[in-house]
Amino acid sequence: MAVSDKLTKLAARAKEAETRTAAARDEAGADLERKVDSARAASQAQAEKLRQGAEEGEGKASGWWTDVQKSWNAQVAKVREDVEGKKEKHDVHMARVRADDAEGYASFAIDLAYSAVVEAEYASLDAVLARKEAEQRAGEAGATA
Repeated sequence: MAVSDKLTKLAARAKEAETRTAAARDEAGADLERKVDSARAASQAQAEKLRQGAEEGEGKASGWWTDVQKSWNAQVAKVREDVEGKKEKHDVHMARVRADDAEGYASFAIDLAYSAVVEAEYASLDAVLARKEAEQRAGEAGATA
């Protein structure tokens, strides 16, 4: 898939997440719990797909990517474990603390995703430039041959 197509897919997915989150505020608890479970499953599937892609392209992927992925997976696992543990508490104070924690994690994940999009833009533009330079040099080499 072309880099620009991936960016289009990313933008569409971000818009979908925004729409679903805004709509969730008006949903009943049971419906919302099902959507949370579904989103978690999708998140886990995407993480697994990303992990497999990194392993398959390990020769191409730099070591930092493996470190980033491991760090992200550890962070997600810890936050989810904390959230699950706090779900068991039923008093009002703990429910509010859990809500604050969940909102903080969501905010962090959004900030991280935003940074990733900015980095993806840089990487995409750099890839286009590198491709143009390669084509230009190939053309120059052909002209001198």
